[in-house]
Amino acid sequence: MALLWVSVTVPSRIVSESVAHMSGVVRRVGGVTQVFRLQALFPLPEDRLPGQTIEITHGEVFTRPWVVDFILDLLDYRPGRDLAALRLVEPSCGAGAFVESIARRIGASCRSHGRDITEALGAVRAFDLLDRNVTAARDRVTAALIVDGWEAKPARRVATAWIRQGDYLLDEVHDAPVDVVVGNPPYLRLEDVPDSRMRAYRDACPTMIGRSDLYVGFFETALGTLAPGGRLGFICADRWMRNQYGRALRKLVTSRYSVEAVIGMHQVDAFDAQVCAYPAVTIVGNAPQRHAVAATASREFDAASAQQLATWMRAGTADAVAGDGFSAARLPHWFTGDDLWPAASPARLRMLEDLTDRFTALGDPESGVRVGIGVATGADAVFITDTGDLPVELDRLLPLAMVRDTKSGQLQWSGHYLVNPWDEEGKLVDLVRYPRLAAYLARHETQLRARHVGRRQPHRWYRTIDKVDATLTSQPKLLLADLKLTSEPVLDPGGHYPHHNLYFLTSDLWDLRILGGLLLSKVAEAFIDAYAVKMSGGTLRFQAQYLRRIPIPALGTMTDTDREALIDAFERRDAAAATQTALHVYGLATLPG
Repeated sequence: MALLWVSVTVPSRIVSESVAHMSGVVRRVGGVTQVFRLQALFPLPEDRLPGQTIEITHGEVFTRPWVVDFILDLLDYRPGRDLAALRLVEPSCGAGAFVESIARRIGASCRSHGRDITEALGAVRAFDLLDRNVTAARDRVTAALIVDGWEAKPARRVATAWIRQGDYLLDEVHDAPVDVVVGNPPYLRLEDVPDSRMRAYRDACPTMIGRSDLYVGFFETALGTLAPGGRLGFICADRWMRNQYGRALRKLVTSRYSVEAVIGMHQVDAFDAQVCAYPAVTIVGNAPQRHAVAATASREFDAASAQQLATWMRAGTADAVAGDGFSAARLPHWFTGDDLWPAASPARLRMLEDLTDRFTALGDPESGVRVGIGVATGADAVFITDTGDLPVELDRLLPLAMVRDTKSGQLQWSGHYLVNPWDEEGKLVDLVRYPRLAAYLARHETQLRARHVGRRQPHRWYRTIDKVDATLTSQPKLLLADLKLTSEPVLDPGGHYPHHNLYFLTSDLWDLRILGGLLLSKVAEAFIDAYAVKMSGGTLRFQAQYLRRIPIPALGTMTDTDREALIDAFERRDAAAATQTALHVYGLATLPG
């Protein structure tokens, strides 16, 4: 991928529509110059500012050579193999950062295997949309092969055969299986692509859902070309691993391919210029999932560190390593499904996988625990009141537990009620039987009908978004606020219905104080911290999908001492004591950082 710095001298009031479709930042300089930082996905409209003079300079930003070599090493694309017999594809070659190193490796491989360089004419296919990048990449490959001792004419012939102009996602026919796909795909939001091309991309790549980035399509297309045993290695933004638009790609990867390694490189100086791309090196194979490596690189990570990490990964012996500027762990397998992939240190990820394998998750029916969320009304001002004197029948009022009621660590009810339109069987009440409720709702009928649920079901206009479960009010339950810095479950002994900003856990099997002690611990919190999308200031979101991932031991396997210690820690709100007992229960010596 390349970034282009484009200086356009125009009056400050002018921002050309022909430029506006491209991704970038527009900054005013001296009131007369607009500076665009653009991604090289489409040919720049150099002639589309009528009456203006445009000077364009190309400060292209590519992957550093040592990072390229690191990725190729992880793919085992090394001169000791007969590389001319393999088929490698680079979907977006830019000016040739990857393909230059590939050329050197193929040249060395041909010499060691007694081949002429022209025997590697079919070994590489590299694509780029821009003619100038195709020219630059061909020149770069030609020069590298000549320096390596090959004749100029066959070197140029090879470079020309390898590199071509085209849209990898739309123009190319990917009918031949590929052994290796490697590169740095373009980062560009689909909404920054012209509409017709955006629709074509979505049609070609079903994983590009929502506000997807273009690189999602590159992953999908490239994976689909891999031969059995083939491997993909991209350095790319890792946002798809942890946001909504990456959901379909995550499902594709975990259902059909194997994640071999994910190396987070957010702090690494991996590119020729400073860019905020939150990159990770991701290695995916067309093979059954086995163990996977998770690694995190720090600012000190460099070529020597990369070689050290690659050597450890190839050795396949130790479960974890801490090197110069990185830490890594070998996980027994990768995470499944389309849920967010967790973000944590390699050692903590290994712990999460271990506990997930050894214990039953809260979301499993075998846990004996139900996880849910409180009632959403769609019109809190109508359905929630802080007085019991509303002109509705008393049996239509439910004491409502709010987030504010849990702040002290004990449930301190603030006196709010839910105006409940549901009967014991989960059906909307007949308003004829409740004249006072009918009169009250009628005063708000216009507002209630304007809600989405009111428009979709006009005959049920007075419903809350969620049904009310008549049995839940009286049940003991643990309540957890949606947004919290730490895990702080609060016990409702029964008598209150939770509002939609509260998640609840109920169980006929567990003493909820024991379960509360486990959830108060930093062991349980580690699952929320790893999976949840963090809000500003590090606030965690305790959503049901994350709570259901927390593993718990079988109640019968816990000693009386452990049970009593968890109850005591929960009642005293002592997270440190809860953590110490939880470590013992889970068979852990410490909680990895």
